[in-house]
Amino acid sequence: MMIGTEVMTWIHDKVTETSLADTHEHLVEESRRIAPLNDWLLPCDDWSLLFREYLRDDLHCAGMSAADEQRFYDPEVSAVDKFKIVSPYWDRVQHTGYAQALSITIRELYGVKSFALKNIEHLDSKYHEIKRPGFYDYILKGVCRISQCQVNSLERIFMETAQPSLLGQDLSIMELSRCSLRDIEKVQSELGVEINSFDDWLAAIDRYFERFGRKAVAVKYVGAYYRALNFAHVDRHAAERSFATLVAARPFIGPEGTQALEDYLFHYCLRKAQDYRLPVKIHTGYHAGRDSMPLARVRENANDVCRLLQSYPDVQFVLMHIGYPYQDEYIALCKQYRNAYIDLCWAWIINPVACVRFLAEFLVSVPASKILTFGGDYIVAENIVGHSVIARRGIAESISTLVDRNWIDRGAVPELITRLMHLNAEELFLQSKSN
Repeated sequence: MMIGTEVMTWIHDKVTETSLADTHEHLVEESRRIAPLNDWLLPCDDWSLLFREYLRDDLHCAGMSAADEQRFYDPEVSAVDKFKIVSPYWDRVQHTGYAQALSITIRELYGVKSFALKNIEHLDSKYHEIKRPGFYDYILKGVCRISQCQVNSLERIFMETAQPSLLGQDLSIMELSRCSLRDIEKVQSELGVEINSFDDWLAAIDRYFERFGRKAVAVKYVGAYYRALNFAHVDRHAAERSFATLVAARPFIGPEGTQALEDYLFHYCLRKAQDYRLPVKIHTGYHAGRDSMPLARVRENANDVCRLLQSYPDVQFVLMHIGYPYQDEYIALCKQYRNAYIDLCWAWIINPVACVRFLAEFLVSVPASKILTFGGDYIVAENIVGHSVIARRGIAESISTLVDRNWIDRGAVPELITRLMHLNAEELFLQSKSN
């Protein structure tokens, strides 16, 4: 029997040669990267953009000032000056998952051995050299060996991508259920309709599903950033009154005044997802950003999700980011409910060591078909390179640990790797569309 380093090497090689499903990104269209607008999504077009997510939050946590951050992403600041701005903080963050992903990306994608002043002009040059038409396919297929890539657009409720065979798209129900005045304006613009009544809003939701429900790979909801996932079953008349109040109280009446409306609309969207046999992705756990995370509410996400799992037994729920830092509860959820799935997207770079432990514990507790093992969660495609390497390493470490300790037989490893890395995603997302 192989043990120790030999087990790790053999399994690492198997993981390395196996294609990997990517079930969660926020990639903008490639054409937008080729001709950037320097807006809130893409504040600049140079190597510093690689820090935009999520490494800039670690830099802030390490003491980077708002003024330094603004200069760091300023398109007019030179590559060398940007390095001088960030280098004092880099020394403090370089071992975090966010920073290690960047280090791997610049090495594997650009051939830059280390993030150092002597390499910065070469890094800047390679950044622009690679960013040409077709570079999404090159990065995803060629470098990362991604079998499918799913995108939750931050620009549109459903993005009709120019690369549908490469970038599967989620249908976002965030705006459709939140129904703020800004959301109403967005829906009117995207659909070319007027919203004057509650019936108009429901008809707009219907239209999104009619137009895009068979194109979408899943429905996505990210509202856990601002509210609990405790959606009550609200009477239609109460929701309609709330909608009328919202429209009459322009510009905004506050979230407490629209909770009944949002609860009703969220359930309405779930029923539409069920009709179209679309899995429902829900953000759970850790919040991106800085200096603000309501841990008490985050802790309750798992408990709140139980009610959804019970209310919609025919809907497959994908619980994203392993609910970190409360991931043990999500192992229990997936073990108990047949319609609960967990996704390691983003989590590998939040805490890679915790994810190695989580995956090993999951595999000896829950059917192996209930987990998705990668999603970069990036706007910037280049960063997927480093994140995917970390994920592959973590998958290999988790399985190696179980084999080494006789919890998994060596003969079962090849099939298990295939299942974890892409078969589960194919069964959950691609087969649901064919039914």
